[in-house]
Amino acid sequence: MKITIIGCGNMGLIYARAFLKYNIVSKENLLLAEKNEIRKQELLKLDVGEVTVVNDPKIVESDIIIIAVKPQDFEALALEVKDVLRSAKCIISIMAGMKMKRIEFALNNSNIIRAMPNSPAELGMGMTAFTANKTVPIEQIRKAENLLGTTGRCVFFENEDLLDAVTALSGSGPAYFFYVVKHMIEAGKQMGFDEATAAMLVKQTMLGSFHLINNANKSLDDLIKSVASKGGTTEAAFSIFNETLVGENIQKGIVKAKDRSVELSK
Repeated sequence: MKITIIGCGNMGLIYARAFLKYNIVSKENLLLAEKNEIRKQELLKLDVGEVTVVNDPKIVESDIIIIAVKPQDFEALALEVKDVLRSAKCIISIMAGMKMKRIEFALNNSNIIRAMPNSPAELGMGMTAFTANKTVPIEQIRKAENLLGTTGRCVFFENEDLLDAVTALSGSGPAYFFYVVKHMIEAGKQMGFDEATAAMLVKQTMLGSFHLINNANKSLDDLIKSVASKGGTTEAAFSIFNETLVGENIQKGIVKAKDRSVELSK
């Protein structure tokens, strides 16, 4: 298999390293197409694949081409690469909020797959949702699934509109988690712990709680009840959470993020 990654910033490099780690592709068959000269020199030093320009004719020889540039840079990029990518077999976009129709029009190519990864992909623990144009053959969708799965779990949706909800839920999700952890640590500091101790208490609690969710044969409500005994400390905390509508506001915030994703895609 031959793969090209156009735009090797953080996420592009994550995919390049994952593909090599799982022997999906060899360095000789991995093309890293980059416009920025400084970044090209950095990639050459990293030695994870062949580094080239974004309009290299060799790109079209690839079985799959991943576009990993920032969405705001796509229009300028498309002008440079459309002649090369017009006959590409399969293009995977990981540009947030970029609809397939827009990419198809800009590149004059309907073989488009759109994916939405999240930041834990860096550790191979990401969550990626993807969809595909109806013209993309099933074998290309399977290849894409294998590639995207190298950075964690992935799920396919036939309805592209659901990717706006994915962006709000799992794409932005790590930031929500970091936000809760941050404020739990701050509460620990207010109660007299130094930051390192508060962070250790919170991080290990979060890690252990995640494994309970995954392994305990209980619903989330049952897990909450198992900790929140009547008249106890946890119930005291929940009285404030419920009074200030924390749960409802989290849900509203995520829906607002989805609405913003829809706006940006237009």
